[in-house]
Amino acid sequence: MRVEITVAKTKPLPDGALDALSAELTRRITRDFPDDNHHVKVRYAGGNQLSVFGGCKESRDRITDILQETWESADDWFITD
Repeated sequence: MRVEITVAKTKPLPDGALDALSAELTRRITRDFPDDNHHVKVRYAGGNQLSVFGGCKESRDRITDILQETWESADDWFITD
């Protein structure tokens, strides 16, 4: 399954946030889908968007939930110095 997330470049995130988000999403997706080979890509673009390739509708719905949970818990896993 391939997951691509674009973040609106009009609201830049702190340094290292895209890589940290990608790593955290990969960890959480692997926990829910241990048998799949995942590729998660997070990048800036014109707007916010989630694309899931190679998964069924239920998988996409769960990925959407994981993304929301991850975003809402950023204070727990994204540490800035």
